[in-house]
Amino acid sequence: MMEVSKMKICSSASTRLLWIMVPLILISIFFAFGNSNNSTSLFSSSSWLFGSGNNNPGNGQQELVAAVAVNGGADREEAILEDYSFNSINISNSFSPLTAEANQDSEEAVQENQQPVIIESNESFNISLEKPQELSSVINETHARPIEPKIKKKFSNLEKLEVQLGKARAAIKESAISGNETDDPDYVPSGPMYWNAKAFHRSYLEMEKQFKVFVYEEGEQPIFHNGPCKSIYAMEGNFIYQMETTKFRTRDPEKAHVFFLPISVTAIVHFIYDRNSKEHWNPMKQTLTDYINLVSGKYPYWNRSQGADHFMLACHDWGPELSKAVPDLYKNSIRALCNANTSEGFKPSKDVSFPEILLPGGTMDGLIGGPSPSRRSILAFFAGGLHGPIRPILLEHWENKDEDIQVHRYLPKGVSYYGMLRNSKFCLCPSGYEVASPRMVEALYTGCVPVLLKDHYVPPFSDVLNWKSFSVEVPVEQIPNLKKILSGISTRQYIRLQRRGKQVRRHFEVNMTPKRYDVFHMILHSVWLRRLNMRFHGLEYL
Repeated sequence: MMEVSKMKICSSASTRLLWIMVPLILISIFFAFGNSNNSTSLFSSSSWLFGSGNNNPGNGQQELVAAVAVNGGADREEAILEDYSFNSINISNSFSPLTAEANQDSEEAVQENQQPVIIESNESFNISLEKPQELSSVINETHARPIEPKIKKKFSNLEKLEVQLGKARAAIKESAISGNETDDPDYVPSGPMYWNAKAFHRSYLEMEKQFKVFVYEEGEQPIFHNGPCKSIYAMEGNFIYQMETTKFRTRDPEKAHVFFLPISVTAIVHFIYDRNSKEHWNPMKQTLTDYINLVSGKYPYWNRSQGADHFMLACHDWGPELSKAVPDLYKNSIRALCNANTSEGFKPSKDVSFPEILLPGGTMDGLIGGPSPSRRSILAFFAGGLHGPIRPILLEHWENKDEDIQVHRYLPKGVSYYGMLRNSKFCLCPSGYEVASPRMVEALYTGCVPVLLKDHYVPPFSDVLNWKSFSVEVPVEQIPNLKKILSGISTRQYIRLQRRGKQVRRHFEVNMTPKRYDVFHMILHSVWLRRLNMRFHGLEYL
């Protein structure tokens, strides 16, 4: 009994001891693991976190947030403010290829080093891990260095210019789609005369804001930096002078979007052309070749783009032919031409059509204005010499044959040419030997509706202007039906054509001091559009 009683006492004591020891062992294990975890706790209270502030698990998932190590408590606030300042700049900047490339390089470097990836937010700057399985490697790094963006190269001036142009393209495209109007104290384009008035307006404003042209200073007058200002080729001299004095000119070629070749083809023809020589083209073309060799040898810009960001301007009929002297000038460069004939190599996507304008006194004085449509008694009018393939057809069918269709080879004595324009509803504009003619602008100046009788012609500024909305195009084969076609235009439609012509006239006016939206700015805008459409090989466009 005694033995049994002792066994019961021992058993009871062992049980009590076991119940005491088990909790002690469990508590020891708990504290042991707890202390180990606390040494690298992801949510340590001693760490500064960039996050939403919610570190608790929710919906079965835990937000992974990595701590940022800073240089002690005194410097923590300063480090945070510096990081905030850097990231807030990145967020406030609009998207551009340069910033996108820099951010992309930074992210690639972070991923290669298995470092945290910065996630930018309007509310906070979260530090998160792109791959959750890499959490242990990040936790073990108790003193991670702050992440700094790594830009792989210094961007060239050309790349910076391309970023600016990219933003302009985006703004123009957005205006074309949204149709939002922009205030303008001088003029807001509107109406069917424009293919897209809002896009044109935004493009024009972007041009004013940033377009820069470098003018080569090489070359001597009168062939370079000069030109006629009173003949039908007057636009050559006017544009060269205005281009060299305009605010769009830059003296720093590194800031230029395009490069202007200040060549006067009219002057080349006047001073170099030898009509008695069988090889009369050679000296003129050699002059052009020598000039391109001069600037391409002195500057890197021609060779950099093979002439694609360079432009020349010629109103003389021989401009297209002389440009063939330099293959890259003909194929790549922007050629602003009055003689915009597609059958002779004019490319509307690359080249610029601008108007031939005759200024008898060198200015527009006395050329602008005319009576209302109700006071115009002549249906159609033309007077001009007999040359080219189209004018003989016109004179054959209509010369001195109808009072309503006044077609003359030579005007009678005492009859004013401009008086006839102002008394006519429609002004006939046939091609001569070349497609260019000042008659279209003369019609617009005097309030007469232009009638285009041309083949293979690209009208001036037709990248912006819808000529069918303010002029009449008659195919050459329909010249015998000219009266029937023009008489079939209702009075209401004619008034619309005439009113629209008066509105777009501002784009063809020549001002000694250029005014916004006038012919000088429209030529420049057409060059601007071609530059926007150009891309350089070797540059990344995002």
